[in-house]
Order: sequence, then C-alpha cells, then structure tokens
Amino acid sequence: MAGHEGHRERMRKQLKTSGMDSLSDVQVLEMLLYYAYVRQDTNPIAHRLLERFGSLSAVLEAPREELMRVDGVGETAAALITLIPQLERRHLIDRSNTGRILNTNSKCGMYLVPYFHGETEEVVYLLCLDAKCKVIDCVLVHRGGVNVAGIAVRKIVKAALNCNATSVVLAHNHTSGIALPSPEDRETTLTLKAALDAVGIMLADHIIVADDDFVSLADDGLLR
Repeated sequence: MAGHEGHRERMRKQLKTSGMDSLSDVQVLEMLLYYAYVRQDTNPIAHRLLERFGSLSAVLEAPREELMRVDGVGETAAALITLIPQLERRHLIDRSNTGRILNTNSKCGMYLVPYFHGETEEVVYLLCLDAKCKVIDCVLVHRGGVNVAGIAVRKIVKAALNCNATSVVLAHNHTSGIALPSPEDRETTLTLKAALDAVGIMLADHIIVADDDFVSLADDGLLR
C-alpha cells in the first residue's frame, strides 16, 4: 500500500511540475480515476479502458453503460468519466456568453459549435438574435434520435417569439460525423422559413454541425 501511495504522489508531482502533456493517455485516465477510487491501483483499469475503446477521446465519449462493462469500472467511475466532456461543453459555451454580435454566417457557426461538443445524440438549438444581430439566447428545442425534419415547426416558432427575436439560426448536429445536409434538412429549412416569415421573423441560416466542423445552408444558397 505504501508503494502504491508513493506512486500516486509521484504522478501528482509530475502533473504539477510538467503539466498534463507530460502524461501518457493511460496515465491521464489513471489519475482521473484516483477521484473514484481513493486507494485502489487504477493503472490496470485505465489500460483496460483504452484497450476496450481504442483511444482517450473514445473513452471520454463512451456511454456510461458501456464503460461499466469494463472490468473494474463501477458506477462512480463511469459517472466521473462521462462528466468530463459535459463539463468541457459547458466551459466552451460559457466562453461564448450572450450579448455577442453575430453578423455573419461564419460567426454564427463558430458560436454554435461548442453547444454540440460531446453530444452523442441528435440535438437541435435555436439561436435567437435581435435587430443588431446580438445574441438574445440559444434555446435547446429538441433532443433525441429523431431526424430534424420531425421537429415541430410550431415549437421553434414559439421559441423565437418568446425571445422576441428579429432573426434566428436553426442548428443541429449529425452524429455520423458528416456535416452535409440531407434532403430532409433542406425541406425542413424551407418549411420553417415560411412559418417564421408568417410571423415576421427571418430564418437567417440553418447550420449543421459534425464534430468541430459545420455547414451553412445559407452559404449553400438555400435561403436566398
């Protein structure tokens, strides 16, 4: 036990003096698991996680149920691991605060990408802007495995009206990792544009996010 405690102390000292870049992926996971297992040797568990999922990012993005299938990973450890990408997502969103001026499609896309960080299922956001293209709010309007074409237009229009938005940007993610719009995405965009036009709100763009990339349907010419 004394030798194990000495190992933990050496790892913590290395992190403090040399930073996380000095640690291997196994060591990063090993140290993260210290907070789930106060005295247990976490190195074997870290190795098993990397062997099971193939990379550090894949471990951090794995569903809790899959993590718990790895020998030695209990509920507390699985909850801790899944918390990391969620925390990073909140961090990135918080850096993007409301009140920013988003007067180009590119700025809107870059603003929205953090909202999808670490998401493993399809989610849909509505970015609401005032007459000066200042951010009023970014509203989650759907979560789940249904294609964006199935989202209720009424719900989106209501969210835009509640924010007193002058214009809005619809955004959703493709969990496939490919940001190319589908025929259903295009059809939904035109349907939503007509519904928003009827209440005097402009659909400025529909942005599709995949990983850290995005595609603008306005840039694609659909909303001219």
